[in-house]
Amino acid sequence: MLEAEFLQRALLAGLGIAVVAGPLGCFVVWRRMAYFGTSLAHNAFLGIALGILLGIDPMFGIAAAAVAVALMLVFLQRQRRLADDTLLGILAHGGMALGLVAISFLEGVRVDLLTYLFGDVLAVGWGDLGWIYGAGAAMLAGLVPLWRPLLMISVHPELAAAEGIPVLPVRLAFMLMLAILVAIAMKVVGILLIVSMLIIPAAAARRFSSTPEAMAVSAVGAGVVAVVGGLFASIQWDLPSGPAMVVCATVLFSLSLVAGEFAKRA
Repeated sequence: MLEAEFLQRALLAGLGIAVVAGPLGCFVVWRRMAYFGTSLAHNAFLGIALGILLGIDPMFGIAAAAVAVALMLVFLQRQRRLADDTLLGILAHGGMALGLVAISFLEGVRVDLLTYLFGDVLAVGWGDLGWIYGAGAAMLAGLVPLWRPLLMISVHPELAAAEGIPVLPVRLAFMLMLAILVAIAMKVVGILLIVSMLIIPAAAARRFSSTPEAMAVSAVGAGVVAVVGGLFASIQWDLPSGPAMVVCATVLFSLSLVAGEFAKRA
């Protein structure tokens, strides 16, 4: 089945995203940041318009827009008049609307919004793989020294600050990692589904993990199974690849709930 080169590239791309999204997704679940990831993804429309306008790869525009949103959120969180979910809602929908309006003003340019929305992993090239694995390796290398500080901040931010952990720089570094992940995962699962590949494998792994490290490894495993299963289903039944991967991840999560209930009764 995987004799075709485009299928090999698709599998490698999905596995690369799963390995990075697993540990990052654990922190998204622990810190209840799913809406933040959605905000980053929605602002990718603005990045697409920026990339086309500047004549550069839209991935760079998406990364720039996501980083700008992360920085803006950190700045806006210093005020106490609006709750975080309100700020995230404003940034998410405002950025998405602004991006769509900007795209509509680009004359002579046709944008395949469905590809950006839901991804097209079968169209991933070797250059895309280079970005996925290069940026993914950099993020994992950066996550190693940030692991313990992020854990402490996730459990108790005030205590972490009292222990001398630079809370704001660590949080900002994590947000920037999520921004880069959104950019490199765009072709695999699309703008609308990237957050699901962050939170669903991590949520599925949570019931069967006794330590944070075990949960991160299990989340990677669940993501890998979702990618392989979704790609197989896509080829076997002619399904859209990105949504098929997310459906497979959702099935794994559902099975984890059932297994968890049986474990309680045993």
